[in-house]
Amino acid sequence: MRLFTVFAALSVLLLAATCKPQGARLPPNLKQLEGTWLHAHEEDQADVLVYRPNTYPFPPSRGRTGFAFEPYGLFTQYDIAPTDGLEGHKGHWKMQNDHTLLISLDDKQEPDYTLEVVSLEDNVLKVRRKDL
Repeated sequence: MRLFTVFAALSVLLLAATCKPQGARLPPNLKQLEGTWLHAHEEDQADVLVYRPNTYPFPPSRGRTGFAFEPYGLFTQYDIAPTDGLEGHKGHWKMQNDHTLLISLDDKQEPDYTLEVVSLEDNVLKVRRKDL
């Protein structure tokens, strides 16, 4: 009986070690989205919002909003905090179709919305945001 208990415990540990988190993964054409993006509002065109990686040398601004896409559907939206820094709001993303992501924030301070990826090339992300 003792041997069976040890075997069962080892089996559970082995299974847990080999399991990968389940959830959304970006398709290959949007894999470049992973990371943190900040709004380059100077480059917006009509309803198309332009974002660049947070490592981009932005011109001076009174603050920049943005977001981060992480594997397995994890998302953080960055808003300007009352103290002028950035305030992160955790949430999730999931694919709606080949170029549209559904964004949902955990704190529900704003409604869910979609981001339609208009283009993603040369470290420039162009999206259309639609509130639901």
